[in-house]
Amino acid sequence: MNGNAALQRLVRRQTITPERGQSLVEFTLMVSIIMILMLGMLDLGRAFFTFLAMQDAAGEGASFASVHPTWVDSASKPESADPNNVTYRVRNSAPTGTLVDMNTAIVTVTDSGSPDIGSLITVTLTANYQLVTPFVGGIIGSQTLPLTVRSVAVITSNADP
Repeated sequence: MNGNAALQRLVRRQTITPERGQSLVEFTLMVSIIMILMLGMLDLGRAFFTFLAMQDAAGEGASFASVHPTWVDSASKPESADPNNVTYRVRNSAPTGTLVDMNTAIVTVTDSGSPDIGSLITVTLTANYQLVTPFVGGIIGSQTLPLTVRSVAVITSNADP
């Protein structure tokens, strides 16, 4: 009877051992999939935060341009030295912590033909967003995502001296 009990324990050990390994493999696969999804969501959230920061910066520029439509950059007029120009306002109103270098961002200011009261003025801000997650870059084809925002305002005054 002792020999039979020992044989039964040996058979039980052999049948239990592979099931433990299966749980570990399933856990590893699920954790890796969940981590990839979480990193992708983190990247998407940071890109959305950056987009909103850029939208606010373009809005600040359009608001300033609606009052001073010809003060586009520091070379436009003598009165438009920093910080009194649209480009400076756009680059310095975005919060820090985004993954976009606002100093290399392209700021474009266009009016609807003439800088007269009642005309539209558009501020466009274009920048490259660096993705953090390498898997997302593989899906879209590049680790750099170009972001472009526009803000339009009506010229309310011609406050140029």
